[in-house]
Amino acid sequence: MVTPRHYQRLKAFLNDGTILVGGEYNDKESKLAFTLLDNVSWESPVMQEEIFGSIFPMLTFANIDEAIARVKANAKPFALYLFTQDKTVENRVLKEVSFGGGCINDTFLHVTHIDLPFGGVGDSGIGGYHGANSFYELSHSKSILKRVG
Repeated sequence: MVTPRHYQRLKAFLNDGTILVGGEYNDKESKLAFTLLDNVSWESPVMQEEIFGSIFPMLTFANIDEAIARVKANAKPFALYLFTQDKTVENRVLKEVSFGGGCINDTFLHVTHIDLPFGGVGDSGIGGYHGANSFYELSHSKSILKRVG
């Protein structure tokens, strides 16, 4: 982890649900294993802020309408990972939910692809960087309009 405070914050999230996979940590090296958390509620501390770590809380829903409504009722997420084989569900989520970046039926791969912009939207950031996107995001083009006459 980048800082001891961040490591302790993430480690505390392990108490917010049932660990299905992972959960191991090393205090000496500030390392936390990839962890899937089940039995997490929207009110759990892990759901109150951006995680920026290897903890994945899993939420279940009665239907896609409930899922979309719950996500949209909160701040726009930095990333969204959707697991579905239903093309209609996929299209609805991509059309109706705003988020920085994400994956369908996977996690993290959008971060590693150099040609895809990586970044947040809304409270989780603005803009995206990677490849050519980095040049435009981290540069400033000065616009000038001069009226003559």
